[in-house]
Amino acid sequence: MTTFDQLDSVKALRQHFETSTSKKHLRDLLQDEKRNERLMVPYHDSALLDFTHVKIDSEGLDLLTKVADEVKLNEKIAQMFNGDIINKTEKRQVWHVKLREFDGQDAMSKDIAHVRERIQKFSDSVRSGSTLGFTHKKLTTVVAIGIGGSYLGPEFVYEALRGSSEGRAASNGIKLKFLANVDPIDFERACSDIDVEQTLFIIVSKTFTTAETMLNARQAREHIKAYYESKGVTTKLDEAVASHLCAVSTNLEATKAFGIRDENVFGFWDWVGGRFSVSSAVGVLPLSLQYGFNVVEQFLRGLNDCDKHFIERKNACENVPVMLGLIGFYNTHICDFNSRALLPYCQALLRFPAHIQ
Repeated sequence: MTTFDQLDSVKALRQHFETSTSKKHLRDLLQDEKRNERLMVPYHDSALLDFTHVKIDSEGLDLLTKVADEVKLNEKIAQMFNGDIINKTEKRQVWHVKLREFDGQDAMSKDIAHVRERIQKFSDSVRSGSTLGFTHKKLTTVVAIGIGGSYLGPEFVYEALRGSSEGRAASNGIKLKFLANVDPIDFERACSDIDVEQTLFIIVSKTFTTAETMLNARQAREHIKAYYESKGVTTKLDEAVASHLCAVSTNLEATKAFGIRDENVFGFWDWVGGRFSVSSAVGVLPLSLQYGFNVVEQFLRGLNDCDKHFIERKNACENVPVMLGLIGFYNTHICDFNSRALLPYCQALLRFPAHIQ
């Protein structure tokens, strides 16, 4: 495999940086209006990606895009969208873009649509009060149990939406909580003030074997069981526990053994990586319970619009995610900057850095 430093385009870019750009002050680069215009990449009319404060000039930008050409970036993007195995270490597809398609007709698209339809039906049923807890009380609290990508993406989107007028209106009186830490204090904070009879626990684990998640899941199950035992429920204890559990997993055998009904388990696929899982059932289920499926569908369609921009804009300088990647490579590999700060000024995006990290 050819390393980056062996590429002619990278050699030229590094030489230009060392002999020219590195010797210039950023304030002098900012005086070049043509250069500044090239380093502002619009996304429709709603957003602007501003790279003007990156230490690069117009010639450097041209050399940077040649790196993309030499590594055949557009071909590799197409391979990702085609479902080719581009995760070489795990020999998997990197197909998260498939999760937010709405017009696909192939077998995988139909499978994804089927899971979405099941989530919509289930979340609508819980939110409307058609599906109730064991004592026929409406389920108004949802506790999502996961770790890493199984909760950071959903939590980020939840926080981003909950402060908006649309989010507040759509929440419909439902409270969504997240439980990730195995420290008992985290369980206490998530569950001390809940009414078990009105609570639904979602256990998010692809294999249903994730140690931290399953430890919290077992604690949640015992919490439900102990509550109903204290209320004198004995003959239908398994039914009582099952009334307050659902899962996002691919392991139906394990979820059934845990006491979760098959109809309350929502699957996803081996190629869904944790960091990209928010547009799978991992994120769609808890967010649909909180905000309704219609709001989540808008979110998915927004992601799909970003995906289309990513694959359709072949000119790197007009492609927002490509430019983010190239500038990231430039700052790290050419300028030797080994840290990146993520500073969301909007408080609604407070969990964005954790999700990205």
